[in-house]
Amino acid sequence: MARTETPLPMKVIAPDAGRAWWWFGQLAKVKAGAHETHGRYTLVEILAPPHYATPLHRHDREDEAFWVLEGETTVEVGGETVEGPPGTYLVAPRGVQHRLRAGAAGARLLFLFTPGGFERLIEATSVAAPEPTIPPPDVTPPDDVAAITWRYGTEILD
Repeated sequence: MARTETPLPMKVIAPDAGRAWWWFGQLAKVKAGAHETHGRYTLVEILAPPHYATPLHRHDREDEAFWVLEGETTVEVGGETVEGPPGTYLVAPRGVQHRLRAGAAGARLLFLFTPGGFERLIEATSVAAPEPTIPPPDVTPPDDVAAITWRYGTEILD
């Protein structure tokens, strides 16, 4: 049977490369977005400060996978809580509420969103990072963040 899907071209992204954003109190580096992946996925490297917690939320358009690279995390998916030491991989299926908490030393993770396009929500709710560091405390999401995320198919629940 012949393949009808267009293969993705090879792409190499250096460890320090990626579009960097100060996003919800963490550093988000978009390593690959819908444009680079023909809409298949968005890959984001996250650097979360100590004791950081995302708001409880759910995505209507994307499945979200978490791969813990460094640090300790606790992830709540659909009411179930899982401890996530380095090497842990888990998935929050679309439509299921979830949140992530970083441990005392913070955490570095990869987020994989399928299909691609989630980078547009990141860009709409963040500030371009002038340096690849965790944002200062005075950098916060826009006042209308819940309305913005809703337009991109994500609902903030708390």
